[in-house]
Amino acid sequence: MLPTRKEVEMKNRIFVALLLSTVLALPLFAQTTSSGSAQPAASSDQTAPASQSVGATGKEPLQPLTHEGFWGRVNPFARKKYVQRQVQPIQDRVNELDTLTAANSRQIKDVDARAQQGIQLASAKANEADQHAMDAANKAQTAQLTATQANTRLTTVESVVGNIDQYKATTQTEIRFRPSQSMLSKKAKDALDEMATPLKDQRGYIVEVQGFSSGRGQTAIATSQKMADSVVRYLVLNHEIPVYRIYVVGMGNAPTTAEDGSKHTSGGRVEISLLKNDLEQLASTTSAPAAATPAAPAPANQDQPVKP
Repeated sequence: MLPTRKEVEMKNRIFVALLLSTVLALPLFAQTTSSGSAQPAASSDQTAPASQSVGATGKEPLQPLTHEGFWGRVNPFARKKYVQRQVQPIQDRVNELDTLTAANSRQIKDVDARAQQGIQLASAKANEADQHAMDAANKAQTAQLTATQANTRLTTVESVVGNIDQYKATTQTEIRFRPSQSMLSKKAKDALDEMATPLKDQRGYIVEVQGFSSGRGQTAIATSQKMADSVVRYLVLNHEIPVYRIYVVGMGNAPTTAEDGSKHTSGGRVEISLLKNDLEQLASTTSAPAAATPAAPAPANQDQPVKP
């Protein structure tokens, strides 16, 4: 008995339905197979030794899937959620790396800024130390110069004090008088002016006045004393030479020693000798170094002007 037309159509519909259900069940079967293959991989990762390398994020690196599944690594029928589940761990690691990179950049900039600030501070301290060293060197040089000057002055003072009573003849003047006269002539006054004018405001000198006269005995001595007194009177009144700096003696007709060593007597004259010691030299050496002492240098970091 042949099947009817209606039975044939029914069989065709059943065959098409079975074919469609088979096609729709294949993706689900592939996903189930992939999930089943991934679980052993996960279990194998758990049993891996703890000494595996750790990434920059502090986590273990992502492990690729060793089982490719029914469709291989690329599932042509994978849904959007499935793809997102596969990509999400990678995206999370990328985000963590970006965060770490930004944090490291900020830390590097902070360290560089602190290093530059430390270098500038150290340079400023070094410059300040150099300035202090230069000031100390200048002060030490000034102190050394002052000590040298003081030593020189001390040596000079010791020499002067040791020879304070040692007077040396510098100039000698002779005044002639007429017999039985004690008045000074114009020529005699000019000679005394020439000798006494430079003595103003000087120190460390004495004037020795010796009178000589012809005759004998006390008469000659009195006459020579009178002539010497006239010279002293002129020096005191006209040139204001202190009396304590003048030593007067009437020698009478005492013999004098000539340049050739011979002794002879000659009357009617007065010999004036100017004697000096080293006090004037001490005064000049004391004032000169004091005026030449250099002033201490001003600090280099002095910004404001000094008020007078």
